Amino acid sequence: MREIVLGDVTITRIVEYYGPVGMSPGQFFPDLPAQSWQDHESWLAPDFVDPAADACICAIQTWLLRSEGRTILVDTGVGNHKERPNSPVWHHLDTDFLGELARAGVRPEDVDLVVNTHLHVDHVGWNTRLQDGDWVPTFPNATYLVPRADFEFWNPADGHDPALGGGNENVFADSVAPVHEAGQTLLWEDEHVIDGNLRLLPAPGHTPGSAVLSLDSGTDRALFVGDLMHTAAQIVEPDANSCFCEDPATARATRRRLLEQAADTNSLVVPAHLGGHGAAEVARDGEKFAVKAWAPFDRI
Repeated sequence: MREIVLGDVTITRIVEYYGPVGMSPGQFFPDLPAQSWQDHESWLAPDFVDPAADACICAIQTWLLRSEGRTILVDTGVGNHKERPNSPVWHHLDTDFLGELARAGVRPEDVDLVVNTHLHVDHVGWNTRLQDGDWVPTFPNATYLVPRADFEFWNPADGHDPALGGGNENVFADSVAPVHEAGQTLLWEDEHVIDGNLRLLPAPGHTPGSAVLSLDSGTDRALFVGDLMHTAAQIVEPDANSCFCEDPATARATRRRLLEQAADTNSLVVPAHLGGHGAAEVARDGEKFAVKAWAPFDRI
């Protein structure tokens, strides 16, 4: 099952890539000691780590939401044919992402809103596609909801040097600027209400503008937390950042706050890259947290 219903919102999982991402657990999560991976290996493998290969396993996926008559995409993955010289796994990727969307009943022109929880390489790629040598918006009728703080942080016009982007070289130029120049972006800050079921809230730390999409519909709740959690190991070890967190102290505080909120309100936690079942309900476990139940999505 790739689709579930929470309240009045239908959620479909669209997978672009699933597998190793070219980093060991120690590289990806330098705050997390090797002993912790060993202690939790029985349930982290094979969905989140491959111990034999010493490799992290991640899903690159888009969450397709249908709410109040609109079609909404939460994050848009890596994209095809993009120059990613410092990210070999993503360099000139060629996937059937649009085919996956079509099999879910969505054509590019059907998309009403695109939510970029932040502007890292693996969250904005399908914002655009290559057409006659130019990068053009993939979703011609969509408004792209972009956190203003991230837009300003990565924008070369505001002083950011693309050469200092680590794995984020070229990303603003080929995946963000074209939709902004087409007049399709809405730069939001503080809070943005999408409809009666969905709203965007700041969740800084991973990047300055990292956001969480909150779903509250009927008796159901969910938090689409972007990259505040890359792996289920960060549920049981909430102080462990990834190596990509721009502000480590704020990322830890935000992650704890969201996990506390999820545990106290029985909200489904939906990270951007979680393998396996893709999402989880969590419970408090002393000063940490535990997985209470996996989402009913099929494992990938």
